[in-house]
Amino acid sequence: MRPAAKSSAAKTPASRPRRRAARAPGPKPYHHGDLRRVLIDAALQLVGEGGAEAVSVREAARRAGVSPGAPFRHFPSRAALMQAVAEEAQRRFRAEIEAALAAAPAGDPLGRFRCLGLAYLRWAMRNPTHFEIISSRRFFDHDWAVAISSDNAELIGLTERTLAEAFAAGQLRAVDLKQVQIAGRALVYGFARMNIDGHFPRWGVGAAEAERTAEATLDLFIEGIAKRV
Repeated sequence: MRPAAKSSAAKTPASRPRRRAARAPGPKPYHHGDLRRVLIDAALQLVGEGGAEAVSVREAARRAGVSPGAPFRHFPSRAALMQAVAEEAQRRFRAEIEAALAAAPAGDPLGRFRCLGLAYLRWAMRNPTHFEIISSRRFFDHDWAVAISSDNAELIGLTERTLAEAFAAGQLRAVDLKQVQIAGRALVYGFARMNIDGHFPRWGVGAAEAERTAEATLDLFIEGIAKRV
């Protein structure tokens, strides 16, 4: 007897398992616990690298490893993301000042005022792009930034109380505390802006000397408002 013929179907390519077509890779799976927090951190990194103009919702999403549409449930626009960035920068700025005041001598209000001003200058000079965001009205709507307005008001109140304590302790020559406060604010803000705008080289102040110059300038101001013994 002839051997049974093998089924022709076994020989046809159609009977072999088909390979699945390779799919284009989709967006990376999101593993973070707080997408909003990660997007803000990514935007802060972008600010540090290229200034506020470098920030976009799409680029923050790419840094966070999520699809371009994922951030929009938290930040429907670039302006919303920039406001969140400013709020976080302001929070870090205030934390720097509070840490400096915690280490300041409690019985020396003028010394505490110096610590406050020095913390302001150091943070602004070490984080120039972040400082520019919170100090400028170009990058987000300050009128809607409740958290930033509240923090600013508290820092102003803290400065007023510190100066009032210094005056009560007989450490100040000036009676007009508001004038002293405005002058002090103009000093630290103006110095920080000079750093951002690149003015120091033309005054012969190198990058390594900038913080020492800031401290010396602040001490010169305090010497001018302090009561001479």
